Amino acid sequence: MQAITIKGSERESVGKTSTKALRNAEKVPCVLYGGEKPIHFSADEISFKGLVYTSNAHTVVIELEGHQSYEAVLQDIQFHPVTDRILHIDFYQLFEDKMLTMNIPVRLEGNSPGVQNGGRMLFRKRKLSVRALPANLPDDITINISKLRIGGTISVGDVKTDEYTFLHPDNTSVVQVKASRNAVDDEEEDEEEGAEGTEATAAPAAE
Repeated sequence: MQAITIKGSERESVGKTSTKALRNAEKVPCVLYGGEKPIHFSADEISFKGLVYTSNAHTVVIELEGHQSYEAVLQDIQFHPVTDRILHIDFYQLFEDKMLTMNIPVRLEGNSPGVQNGGRMLFRKRKLSVRALPANLPDDITINISKLRIGGTISVGDVKTDEYTFLHPDNTSVVQVKASRNAVDDEEEDEEEGAEGTEATAAPAAE
């Protein structure tokens, strides 16, 4: 999984006054959990743009002045209710031998014949929760819909892998194609195409 580097400074004071001063300076107060003790730090608000305002999943490398770097994932984030500015972020430290849970975006590839025949595609799960070791976390979960016909469904059980575990029941629908008023039944279209092909080859013989 791709990582984003956040450069920050450890916080000596964590009171309301210092927190307000950080926000006025366009910095975000943060806490890193998961190690021997929580680490309080701050970083420029703009440095979180590629981590927060994206549909992609990333791990984070936190580089603090005078300290070692830490690998982590975003655990929780608080926004201002009016301005939507970032107020606070919690991170969780990663260890290569410890499992973690993360929401991974789903990507669809290919063209669904059901949609081409007028069906309506329902993308029900744009993210899936998985549990894995950090090294096995995928950037995304790619699902091929090139065989998805009208009435068809691709569920979690159809995309299972040994590298990570889905935290959803196997029958959880991820994407499906439902019939619409103008939809052409896939089987009817196959029959029509077959009939047209027979007529085209038979015509010369009739002459």
